[in-house]
Amino acid sequence: MPVKTQTMKRISIVAEAIIAERLIDDIIRLGASGYTQTAAEGRGSRGVRASEWEGRNAKIETIVRPDVAEKILERLTSHYLKNFAVIAYTHDVEVIRGDKY
Repeated sequence: MPVKTQTMKRISIVAEAIIAERLIDDIIRLGASGYTQTAAEGRGSRGVRASEWEGRNAKIETIVRPDVAEKILERLTSHYLKNFAVIAYTHDVEVIRGDKY
């Protein structure tokens, strides 16, 4: 028997850890039912973070319906991108139990 899947959006956000809780509050308020947060390190257009003084990054991922993804990306654009080190990207994902999202 084939497994029935539903297409959803996975949003991955890498941001300064200092704003992670605000981002999570926004994500949940905008319609996500959950998220995963992990510590993140790396190098990007702003270079490598040189010390703990500058703080770590957080990676926040959530799987949501396409309309919720749009709301989250709009919020990131209007409230975070200008003043904080934040990147975000999306992928289409096939999930089982789509009603859980």
